[in-house]
Amino acid sequence: MKKGLLIALGVVLIVGLWAGSVYNRLVNYSEAVPAAWSQVQTVLQRRYDLIPNLVNTVKGYAKHEKDVLTEITRLRSQWGEAKTQSQQMAAAGGLESALSRLMVVVEQYPQLKANENFIRLMDELAGTENRISVERMRYNETVNAYNVTVRGFPTNLVAGLFGFKKAENYFAGDKAAQQAPQVQF
Repeated sequence: MKKGLLIALGVVLIVGLWAGSVYNRLVNYSEAVPAAWSQVQTVLQRRYDLIPNLVNTVKGYAKHEKDVLTEITRLRSQWGEAKTQSQQMAAAGGLESALSRLMVVVEQYPQLKANENFIRLMDELAGTENRISVERMRYNETVNAYNVTVRGFPTNLVAGLFGFKKAENYFAGDKAAQQAPQVQF
């Protein structure tokens, strides 16, 4: 009788330790997802802060390109006003598209491309865009690892028991990015 009780207690202890380990891993991943999103927001904020300087520099050379500059300013405001992660993702995608149109405008102004302030700002923006790409990738990898853990068996049993849910938002590119840009000379 005692031997059976000891075996049952041993099994309960092993299952309890396993469940505790799974729970801790789920907590780790569920905290990693917002931390990774925070990194994305940090580099998007850096871009957001650089844009007024870039727009003002370009304005001095390209006064009649007002539509592009107005759109960038509007999209920058959307980023600042975005409340949800999905709204921030949409605003970031629109801003990327507008910035690429700005680069087409810049190509029309050789004296602007030679301006030291503009060159410095473009280098900062290029570095920021690279950081955004890296942080988006890390965010998506973190969401993927969390979702695989939450949904995988037998971890999904512990996840369901403690209310861990699948992360919903991957950071995807803008739909317009699926089409190759048309370059005309």
